[in-house]
Amino acid sequence: MSRIWAGIDSGKGHHHGLALDADGKTLLSRRVANDEPELLKLIGDVLDLADGRQVTWAIDMTGGEPALLPALLLGHGQEVLYMPGRLVNRASDGYRGEGKTDARDAYVIADQARMRRDLRPIRHGDEAAIELKLLTGRRADLVEDRTRLVNRLRGTLLSMFPALERALEVTNTGPLRLLTGYQTPAAIRRAGVTRLAKWLANHKVRSARALAEAAVEAAERQHTAVPGEKITAKLVHTLAEEVMTLNEQISEMDKLIEGRFREHEFADIVLSVPGIGATLGAEFLAAVGGSLDEFDSPDALAAFAGVAPAPRDSGKVSGNLHRPVIYHRRLQRVFYTSALVSVRCDPNSRKFYDRKRAEGKKHVQAVLALARRRVNVIWALIRDRRCYQVTPPVTTAA
Repeated sequence: MSRIWAGIDSGKGHHHGLALDADGKTLLSRRVANDEPELLKLIGDVLDLADGRQVTWAIDMTGGEPALLPALLLGHGQEVLYMPGRLVNRASDGYRGEGKTDARDAYVIADQARMRRDLRPIRHGDEAAIELKLLTGRRADLVEDRTRLVNRLRGTLLSMFPALERALEVTNTGPLRLLTGYQTPAAIRRAGVTRLAKWLANHKVRSARALAEAAVEAAERQHTAVPGEKITAKLVHTLAEEVMTLNEQISEMDKLIEGRFREHEFADIVLSVPGIGATLGAEFLAAVGGSLDEFDSPDALAAFAGVAPAPRDSGKVSGNLHRPVIYHRRLQRVFYTSALVSVRCDPNSRKFYDRKRAEGKKHVQAVLALARRRVNVIWALIRDRRCYQVTPPVTTAA
């Protein structure tokens, strides 16, 4: 049965929709606003052109600003495929012309959907997975903001008081609290160890005495005030408070994520796997859409997560394996980070890691091999609806 392929080049305020018939002839090409009435009109016009034929839609974004479009398509029972922007850019090189327009990109998306058979379908995710995706995405943004501020704080403090920058770990609450009250060598020397320790203790800082002694020792190593010290001290104070505020926001976000994650039916199974806590577990469920229904096998999940090597053979060269280019970055981080943690807390993981190291693999290679193995473990646990056990249950013969 013939069909129509519709490609959507997604944007923030507008999308460009283009429909092709089975021969690759353009039937419709239109720029529409990211607004429900206009999107519904586009869907209706494409369905009218189909005249009973099946319509396959392909889009290059599934979340963020264009989230309304796939929601409308799925709500109207349409078949929707996902074509990542990276594939669109690469495929564009195979088409005539060098210009880049939204209409051209929409044509490439529709034409690739017409020819390819390896594009992933987009399906309705469960509500919990969607919420976890939003929450973990927000947490990732906060962590990036904190990292940027911490680096700026380190650089600013280093320009004024390098000895204190070396003595403090400014990602911890105690040093940050110290920097909100004392920034310059002279101020710390005037306060002294006793007064400074008391001030820190009043602000509920742990190990206040040790932190005060480290700060005073650093202050004794510098008796020269750098130019612009007064303004630099104010900047250090402001940056330290901003980092502390972000720490509080991340802590609140962690509570929201954990609370929503534990309501999911697979939460206990995922948490039972060594090395996976609430945050990594939430990122896992968000990445796979709340279930493993989209993956036919553990191999498919491993390829999606980027922990299965891709062959790059050419000519007489064979067995040449490399990390894949297209994969889910956050899901790979889930498996890699949990594998790294499990080496320290799970005897089975440690045994597997040591065996790979004995085979001559480097540390990162051994951890990646363990991450690949954990894909099989999680797959089997979710399939069988059971939790992980360090010692697998013994099956007795009948």
